[in-house]
Amino acid sequence: MGTALVTGVSRRASIGTAVARRLLDRGDRVVVQSWAPHDAEQPWGADDLPAVLAELGDPPHLSVDLADPAAPAALVAAARDAVGPLTTLVAAHARSAQGRLADVTAAEVDLCFAVNARGSLLLTQSFAAQHEVSAGPGSVVLFTSGQHLGPMPDELPYAISKGAVQQMTLSLADALIGADITVNCLNPGPTDTGWASAATQDVVARAMPRGRWNTPAEAAAVVAWLTGPDA
Repeated sequence: MGTALVTGVSRRASIGTAVARRLLDRGDRVVVQSWAPHDAEQPWGADDLPAVLAELGDPPHLSVDLADPAAPAALVAAARDAVGPLTTLVAAHARSAQGRLADVTAAEVDLCFAVNARGSLLLTQSFAAQHEVSAGPGSVVLFTSGQHLGPMPDELPYAISKGAVQQMTLSLADALIGADITVNCLNPGPTDTGWASAATQDVVARAMPRGRWNTPAEAAAVVAWLTGPDA
């Protein structure tokens, strides 16, 4: 049985929630993080967070804005206090932002980098600092998007910051493998989490090999393998 911190658990349809459910179902002790104000700013809106947590069995929950540079260390410390030394970190959070080249602002670029790239880096740093070899092998799973497979010109702040997450992974993995911590980055592909319009859903579904979008549960299954003993 492991101990995990999973970020981005604020909506029933999210990948973070699916990951938390999968790890809880296998017996891990899981702490979850959310930042509902971000969801409230998006077209899809915020979910009923108490109901989301209740469906997961009310695991320890922390509402933390990862745009704050001090937040990652505080979040990891609080999670460790709740369940003991952490063996798993899943950084499934993301700041989503639209913006073509003509619309990009420095403020939005900085915010996406702060939450998506810097947040993932500092979470990994704090996780590694608290990891105890006696607790067992450690595992970190970060999340990228599809920017390396095709252009995402309508959401440049998001895509560029997620590209940074992908590019940092190899260096982080090399830095931590000596401490028996693996670091992987998952691109879940087009995943139905309630954000896409009907037109986008149709176009993407027809382009996918199986004629449908991926599901959060499928991404969670990969995370469960990457953070489990068979990995």
